[in-house]
Amino acid sequence: MILNNVRMALTGQMVGIKVKNGKIAQILPGHFRDGSDELNLNFDNAIVFPGLINSHDHLDFNLFPPLAGKIFRNYTEWGVYIHIQYKDIIDNVLQIPESLRIQWGIYKNLLCGVTMVVNHGKKINTSNDLITVFQHCQSIHSVHFEKRWRFALNNPFKRNSHAVIHCGEGTDALASKEINRLISWNLFNRPIIAIHGIAMSEEQANQFKALVWCPESNYFLLDKTAPVNILKNYLPILFGTDSTLTGDWNLWNHIRKARQSGMLSDQELYDSLTAGPTTIWETNAGEIEENKDADLVLSKANSFFATDPQDILLVMHKGSISLFDEELYHQLGSTNTLGYSKIKVGDSNKFVRGDLPALIAKIKQYYPDAGFPVN
Repeated sequence: MILNNVRMALTGQMVGIKVKNGKIAQILPGHFRDGSDELNLNFDNAIVFPGLINSHDHLDFNLFPPLAGKIFRNYTEWGVYIHIQYKDIIDNVLQIPESLRIQWGIYKNLLCGVTMVVNHGKKINTSNDLITVFQHCQSIHSVHFEKRWRFALNNPFKRNSHAVIHCGEGTDALASKEINRLISWNLFNRPIIAIHGIAMSEEQANQFKALVWCPESNYFLLDKTAPVNILKNYLPILFGTDSTLTGDWNLWNHIRKARQSGMLSDQELYDSLTAGPTTIWETNAGEIEENKDADLVLSKANSFFATDPQDILLVMHKGSISLFDEELYHQLGSTNTLGYSKIKVGDSNKFVRGDLPALIAKIKQYYPDAGFPVN
């Protein structure tokens, strides 16, 4: 397959990209002149960027509306509050089978141009290949909500794998002390990837492999986020959304909120969603280079940061098209569009692999009031 006449999102360079066997086989300036029977997709003024990497989500929690009602001092205070104030909503969502909730969480990420998501929680069984669900790490919820967190952290059979844990999610002394407790109990000096880190100091940052920054979630619950403008000097910053319990389904609104904070440069923010995570998670994606996995997104927006789900023209995962805009239907033809279902995102028609309308209908059988950003 060849993607012709696309503009690199940050540099503006016009290129043609040849994809073969799931990899980026060749990148040429301008336009491929290929006489083979390769499928050629030609674009007018489309930008291209690597499939985004969402380094923190709870895939089974994306049918919840955002639940808060006030600003909290820490995540434990929030957890107690919502189970009292929003018990009915929580019960209604949790009656939906977990497998259906997870499938929707995958589609939520795909619709935003995510081709790899790091799922936080227990290992899930999914044969889905729309995007990569990354689980090659040990998920520990937190110091306060996981009773056996010390054993989990110091499990000798896990000592060489990354431990990923909510950490320092608060604005009070409790949140800062929690980070110190975690550090002091890391007896095997395991590589720990912290999530949130609002209360993290420079000294504490030195003890972690990376920090997953979730600004939308942080501002929603705590009206404050991690000082990544400082912490970036001590450890890599990755980008995460968390679930819709604490933020908008639309990843691009999270990105723009992060950009408005001014804590990272445009390049740093872009890297936190692309090349940066590939080093931490040790994957072969995240960059548009030859021999990298063909995880690519094309958008008709004027720029990367102006993109929204309705602007996405194509999402490719390991060389296979997971989503495409109706604009491309005539180029792909009926043979290449079998197994896709049609949905509407904003004012744009999209085709996604699999039967998303059927999934939505199944979910509504359990919870008729479940809301979706597509129809």
